[in-house]
Amino acid sequence: MRLYRIEQIQTIKKFENSKKTVYMQIWKLVLCIAICQGAGLIGSWFTSAAIPNWYETLVKPPFTPPGWFIGLVWVVLYTLMGIALYLVWRKNGIEVGVIAAMVFFFVQLALNILWSIVFFGFRYPLGGIYTIVVLWIFIVITIIKFFPIDRVAGYLLVPYLIWVSFASVLNAYIVRLNT
Repeated sequence: MRLYRIEQIQTIKKFENSKKTVYMQIWKLVLCIAICQGAGLIGSWFTSAAIPNWYETLVKPPFTPPGWFIGLVWVVLYTLMGIALYLVWRKNGIEVGVIAAMVFFFVQLALNILWSIVFFGFRYPLGGIYTIVVLWIFIVITIIKFFPIDRVAGYLLVPYLIWVSFASVLNAYIVRLNT
């Protein structure tokens, strides 16, 4: 009887610990998505201020998507980026490889914000080209760093790389058409 009681108590403790673990993982996921969406909000602050006064006056290529579509794409991409960050962080946040991958992730996230500041905030499309090229390189490095840790995390960043590649072409056309 006593042995059965001890096993029951141990089972209850394991269940409570697993519940705490699930809550902690959900919190990590939400935090990762919030960090990425927060970067988007910072960038959009510079973007939204420049659109009516400056960006609308630029000559743009015919393949420029409408503003509402660009905003929607970024919300989806920042969510995918947050999920990718979470998948890497949950593996083992204190391993050297995980820390290095996360450092590259945060550098590219900062460069993402910087592009909005340079292109829209400073109204400097040529500087945007330089920034977006460096951003593109850091996204590639981040994907390479993520793959050995979590393949899905690496794949989740591929749409982001494709979109930034498209944005690079768009940025280059804007420079060409407005100089």
